[in-house]
Amino acid sequence: MAKCAICGKGAHFGNAVSHSHRRSNKMWKSNIKSVKVKVNGGAKKMYVCTSCLRSGKVERA
Repeated sequence: MAKCAICGKGAHFGNAVSHSHRRSNKMWKSNIKSVKVKVNGGAKKMYVCTSCLRSGKVERA
């Protein structure tokens, strides 16, 4: 699973609980995109979550 290179956000795990209270494994995936980012004057491709993109923590190349 990909993780955000800026904040480290990744997938979370837990239980999906049905109406009859039976439990099965569930995974919540973060909204992570592969983006070209400006790093030290050059462009580098990295995984970044959309909350970091929208907040301006990263500048696109």
